[in-house]
Amino acid sequence: MARTLLCHLCANILKSIKKIIFSTEFIEKYRQSPTDFTRDRKLPFHLLICFLINFVKGAYQSELDRFFQAITRSPIAKRVVSKAALTKARMKLKPEAFVALNQCLMKEFDASFPVQTWLGFRLLAIDGTTLKLPKIKEIIDHFGVWKGNKGEPCPKARASQLFDPLNRMTLKAVVDPKSTGEREQARQLLSDIPVNSLILLDRGYPAFWLFKLIIAQGAQFCARISMNWKIVRQFAKSGRKEKIITLTVSPAGVRYCKELGLDLKPIKLRLIRVMLDTGESEILITSLMDKTLYPTEIFAALYHERWPVEEDYKIMKCRMEMEAFTGQSVRSIYQDFHANVFAKNLVAMLMFSVQQDLKSSGVKEKYPHQVNFSHAIGKAKHLVVMCFQRTKTTFVKLIQEFIKIVTLTTEPLRPGRKYPRNHKTTKKQHYQNYKPVLS
Repeated sequence: MARTLLCHLCANILKSIKKIIFSTEFIEKYRQSPTDFTRDRKLPFHLLICFLINFVKGAYQSELDRFFQAITRSPIAKRVVSKAALTKARMKLKPEAFVALNQCLMKEFDASFPVQTWLGFRLLAIDGTTLKLPKIKEIIDHFGVWKGNKGEPCPKARASQLFDPLNRMTLKAVVDPKSTGEREQARQLLSDIPVNSLILLDRGYPAFWLFKLIIAQGAQFCARISMNWKIVRQFAKSGRKEKIITLTVSPAGVRYCKELGLDLKPIKLRLIRVMLDTGESEILITSLMDKTLYPTEIFAALYHERWPVEEDYKIMKCRMEMEAFTGQSVRSIYQDFHANVFAKNLVAMLMFSVQQDLKSSGVKEKYPHQVNFSHAIGKAKHLVVMCFQRTKTTFVKLIQEFIKIVTLTTEPLRPGRKYPRNHKTTKKQHYQNYKPVLS
């Protein structure tokens, strides 16, 4: 009964998004010029959106043929649109369309589902990564290159996301030229965050102005902090488990605070020592000051909650092959990035009901289980597209069938199991001229 209800919730959300995609207001707002998408073409605005969120990773023409095979229910692939026509059509689409759709999805998700929280807080992790880009002059000029110790400079972009690790959803994501810093991207992500949020940050983020910005938004934070701070080194040498400190603004932070309209008053924060299994310790800094409500012992587990954001990047970069960009323009980079984030969130929403069932089910007795998200993404190709092309009754059935097969492929969560990072792993290189025929 609960799963059927959640399937209907998913169907209602997809119906709302479908209505937005087909609306005249949405088309007018996210087309490049008033004359775009006005004629009756074989690849109208809504089909272009659907195609780009369909986990496109294979050869352009093969993907197009199979896409139209799926939506027309043809027994074999159909040649309806050429790849040249697709290239022209996508130049008429603003990448911000996918950002807007993701915002609508998150709003509907928060309103419809029992969102998971930590002690009443909405946990949100901010983390960044870099993306390898095609070696195209226009792209290099816009995003810049990464000059490593070996080999020729590699075109790269910097991306960051505001990720909900308990619900496995990306609330916001940004991609910018490589020269943009992670803290600057964090500033972009922190605008209009949910009420009662708790932000988790890695050790590259701590800064007086960033802490001030989070507090000004009515949120709390917990961050790992490096030994570059004198006050942290003193605390580390003291051997104490925790300490209340008064943090003052540095000369460099004054400019940022003034730009953001933040005051320069010192802030009281809490330093906490967390012991690792290796015998080493790391220092956390937090705005959670109440020692009764938030004792020292809970912070190791709290900070560990940010780990799913690292796993999410692995899914996007390794499983979804986000770096296998489908176009050779700056606009296509932004389109692919935001389309992938939106598509990933759609699958995460569909998986929400499965994960809740696994938590409460007694079928998996020895260990708790979780959804194999990589398997779910593989099975989701064409699913959302077909939902946007069918009636609500039909795509409720499609969602139920999808959930049924995904439920058969889950993974056990074994307590204490750890795998050391392999920093020498060679990353896969994606070549524009050698796309796989099948994906």
